[in-house]
Amino acid sequence: MPKHIVVAGGVMSGVGKGVTTASIGKILQEHGYRVTAIKIDPYINYDAGTLRPTEHGEVWVTDDGGEIDQDLGTYERFLNLDIPKRNNITTGQVYKTVIDKERQGEYLGQTVQFIPHIPDEIKKRIKEASNEHDFVLIEVGGTIGDYENIPFLFAIKSLERDVGKQNLAYVLVTYLPIPSHIEEMKTKPTQQAIRLLSESGIFPDFIICRAKKPLDVVRKKKIETYANIISEHVISEPDIETVYQIPLDLEKERLGEKILKEFGMKSKKQPNWQKWKQLVDNILKPKKTVKIAIVGKYIDIGDYNLADSYISINQALMHAGASFNVGVEINWLDSKMFEDNKRSLNELKSYDGIVVPGGFGASGVEGKINAISYARINKIPYLGLCYGLQLAVIEFARNVCGLKDAHTTEVNPKTASPVIDVQPAQREILEKNMYGGTMRLGAYAAALKDKSQVLKLYQETGRLKEDEKRIDELMKDKTQAFRLGILEKGKKTVLERHRHRYEVNPKFVGILEKKGLVFSGYYERFDKTRLMEYIELEKHPFFVGTQAHPEFKSRLGNPSPLFYGFVKACGR
Repeated sequence: MPKHIVVAGGVMSGVGKGVTTASIGKILQEHGYRVTAIKIDPYINYDAGTLRPTEHGEVWVTDDGGEIDQDLGTYERFLNLDIPKRNNITTGQVYKTVIDKERQGEYLGQTVQFIPHIPDEIKKRIKEASNEHDFVLIEVGGTIGDYENIPFLFAIKSLERDVGKQNLAYVLVTYLPIPSHIEEMKTKPTQQAIRLLSESGIFPDFIICRAKKPLDVVRKKKIETYANIISEHVISEPDIETVYQIPLDLEKERLGEKILKEFGMKSKKQPNWQKWKQLVDNILKPKKTVKIAIVGKYIDIGDYNLADSYISINQALMHAGASFNVGVEINWLDSKMFEDNKRSLNELKSYDGIVVPGGFGASGVEGKINAISYARINKIPYLGLCYGLQLAVIEFARNVCGLKDAHTTEVNPKTASPVIDVQPAQREILEKNMYGGTMRLGAYAAALKDKSQVLKLYQETGRLKEDEKRIDELMKDKTQAFRLGILEKGKKTVLERHRHRYEVNPKFVGILEKKGLVFSGYYERFDKTRLMEYIELEKHPFFVGTQAHPEFKSRLGNPSPLFYGFVKACGR
C-alpha cells in the first residue's frame, strides 16, 4: 500500500507549498522510493486552460494533454517525471463527474448528497493516481480555513480512516511574519493555522516554517508546545536564492529520515546529493553570465505577474545555464517599443541572445518580427517558442522570400500570403465555435531531419533515447498513440508538448526552403499532412524555432535540448 503525505498551507497562499512538496518528493526519491505528486485545486474551473496566466500563473501542459496548475510543473522539474493530468484534481472536475453519474443513473436512485458522494469521488481520484508508487504527495491548494477546501479536507480525513493513520502523514507549511515595526518573528498566525486544521480532525505530523530568517529555539519551542508535536518535527525553511536549494536545506535537518521513521521505514539507498549540489552551486556562483532578452507583449502588467506567467521559460534557461556553469540574466523587453521606433532595436546589441515566447493576438506582433529580423541579420542567437517560430517564418517570408504581405491569418485573415494558418479540418470545427477541438494539446512526435542542428542537440543531451523509450510507452495507450500521428520506421523521433492552434501553411514550405529556411522536424497526421515542428538557419550561430513548448520538458540536470543549445551559443 502506498504511503500518503498530505501537504497543506496555513496563514496565506504563495508560501511555497509547491516547492516544499516537490522537495519532499525529491528527498524520498534519493532514499530509493518511487514517488508521485497530486495537486488539489479547490477552484470550480474544470482545469487551468481558461485561466489567465497573469492571474493564476502559467498554464502547465502534460504529455496527455492536460492544462494544469503550474505546481505540477514544479513537481516534474524536481522529480524528473512525466506526471499525467489525472494528478490534478479540481472542484469542477469532482462535481461534474458526480452530476454526470447521477444523470446516467449510476447511483441507482440514491439521493446524491455532499456526504458521501463528493468525498468518495475525491478519494477515488487520489487512489487512481496513487497506483504503483511507494509515496504519494498530496498538496491541498489555497490555505487552511478556505471554505472551498472543506470537501477535500473531509475526504482526506476519510482517506486516513480507509488506509490507516500508519499510512498517512500530514505536513503543514506555514509562514512566520516579521513585522518591520517590531522586528520579531511572530508564531501566532501559525498557531491559528494549527487550530483551523484541527477543526477538520487533522493534526500536523510535521510543520515546515517558512520565514525570511531561520527559526530560532524560542519560536520552535512555542510551536512545539501549541501543536503538541516533538521539536524535531518543526522544520525551518528560510528564504533562499534558488528553490533548488530547498531539498538540500531540508536534508540538513534530516527530514527524509524523520519522514521514513514516522512511517516505520528505512532508506533503500544512501542519498547522493553531489550532482544536485553542484548544479545548485552553478546557479548561485556561475563562472560567467549571459544576458538574455525575452521579447514579449505582457511587459506592462508588472514584473511579478510576468515572471509567474512564463516561469517555465525562466527555469529552462536556468537549467541550461547550470549545465554549463553559466548564469542567465533575463530582461523582459516590451515588443511594442520596437514597432514605433526601430532605432530602439540597437538596444538588442547588448544581449547575448534573444527569445520570443509563446503568445497570441496582434498586440506587439510587428515589434517581435522586427526583433527577430535583427537577430537573424546581426547573428545574435535566437530561440523562438510556438508563436516565436510562427513569427520567425513570417519574418523570413517577408524579408528573404519577398512575400511582403506574409502574415498569420490569426492577425490578418485576408492576407494574400497566409504562411501561418489553421488547417482545413480545424477551420470546420472553428466555424462551429468548438475552439477546444482545434488545439494541438499535449505531447506530439516529430521526425527530425538528418544532420540538422536540432537533431544534434537531442542526441548530445541524451533526450533522443529518452523520447524513443517514452514513445514506446505511449503507443500502448490508444488515445496517446493517435496523438503521436504516423511514425516512420528509421526516422529519429522526439516528443515535445504543444498548446497552439495555428500552423505553418504546408503550401508555403517549398518556397521557404528554396530560400534557405531549414525545416528540421515535422509531425505527420493520419491524413498524411505534415505539420512543421522545427526551423533553423545553417549560416547562423543559433537560429532555431519550435512549434512546441520545450520548456515544459526541462529539468535541473536534464535540460531541454533547445535551451541547452541556445545558452551554449550565447556563452561563446
